[in-house]
Amino acid sequence: MDEVLSWLLQSEEPSVRWRVRTGVLGEADDTRSVRALRDEVRRSPRVRAIVKGAEGMRPYAKWKGPHWALLSLAGLGYPAGDSELSSLRDAVLDHWLAPRYMKDVDVSRATKAAAQAGVVRIAGRARRCGSQQGGALLAIVRLGIDDGRGATLAGRLREWQWPDGGWNCDVSPSAAMSSVNETLLPMRGLKSYADASGDTSAADTARGAAEVLLERRVAWRRSSAEPIAPDVMKTHHPVYWHYDFLAGLIGLMELGLLADPRCGDALDYLQSQRRPDGGWGADVKYWRVSDDGSNIESVSWGPVSRQVSNEWVTCEALTVLAAAGRL
Repeated sequence: MDEVLSWLLQSEEPSVRWRVRTGVLGEADDTRSVRALRDEVRRSPRVRAIVKGAEGMRPYAKWKGPHWALLSLAGLGYPAGDSELSSLRDAVLDHWLAPRYMKDVDVSRATKAAAQAGVVRIAGRARRCGSQQGGALLAIVRLGIDDGRGATLAGRLREWQWPDGGWNCDVSPSAAMSSVNETLLPMRGLKSYADASGDTSAADTARGAAEVLLERRVAWRRSSAEPIAPDVMKTHHPVYWHYDFLAGLIGLMELGLLADPRCGDALDYLQSQRRPDGGWGADVKYWRVSDDGSNIESVSWGPVSRQVSNEWVTCEALTVLAAAGRL
């Protein structure tokens, strides 16, 4: 383990060093040296490329748009309260708090006209991609740039929550269960908002959402021993709006729920995926580096290989295991 930590602490990426020092080694985020490290993150080539790449992009353009840029920065340890991010924040919040998202429309089936009029509700359930408003909430709170509109995001997410605790944008009238993909980011966003604001209803909503993951033991179907989906058992970085077992564990870690016995199988599986070189790899990816097209990134997120460890995934894995007391 010492060799892996040494490798990560010598990384050229200040974000990797920040994550290891605070997430794995337990250093406080408000110490002078860690604050200096976070300032180094802000000035790093990776961060500058992400910020520049978002300029002029549609808010939700995958994966360079302001929405995704803010989510990336929030996970990289970018220092809180930087006014430089105000224009990106405004683009994102103006988009996700537009009038069409502030009104619910009850219909028996989804139509284009209904979707343009507001958030479609079928059989009493809002058919909304909670990962969108949830991701925006997570980003602005973590980055310390919530201008008061975070309360509106949190409120709408609460109103859209399904009876089982999560969210789903499936417009089929028969859809009755939440989606793990659409539940993870709202859960994390509401928890972060609750911690920052003291909003107990947001905390309760996040805890209810956690049951969607816990009832599935993070990665398995409720009705069988089969994985939720094959891709859920693979590691990715970033996951964006998608879901995998490690992303689920990170979310549950943030809620302080890794001690729940229902996390045990996923933690065992995480430990089993450690590579011969001591780290963890990215099995597959959703991104590609390009100047045009879809699913494009401004930066590379490291090797995608079953033989070579990826420092971003390794940081996440070690942070989870440290929080679970498994190091």
